[in-house]
Amino acid sequence: MSRFLNVLRSWLMMTSIIATGHSLQSFQDHTFLYENIYTGKPDLVNGLQARTFGVWTLLSSVVRCLCAIDIHNKTLYYITLWTFFIATGHILFELFVFGTATPTIGVMAPLMVPSISILGMLVGLQHLEAEPGSRQKRN
Repeated sequence: MSRFLNVLRSWLMMTSIIATGHSLQSFQDHTFLYENIYTGKPDLVNGLQARTFGVWTLLSSVVRCLCAIDIHNKTLYYITLWTFFIATGHILFELFVFGTATPTIGVMAPLMVPSISILGMLVGLQHLEAEPGSRQKRN
């Protein structure tokens, strides 16, 4: 396996662990969300919304962890890539369309991590295709 894919696997595992932490924080106390992410309209954040955010984040965490374990599984790889696109889209919509988020460090970090992850995973696709035996694994 290429060195880049090993780094990508570590990155995916790290994002999975961090996402699990955010998920647990969302289940425990919904103030985490309006103090860090939805600072534009904190009155819209309630326990139900926080738990929904927590479930989505936990699901993303599981998918990313599984991809880190089995990075050669193309279907799982693409699903993981989509989790980052969806996360980026969510943050951008909250910033620019709904106005519930403001450009603070609490928003910019969750925007940068999926953006970097998207770039890394797109580069990783080239490494997956270049590996010997990748055609056999597809069939």
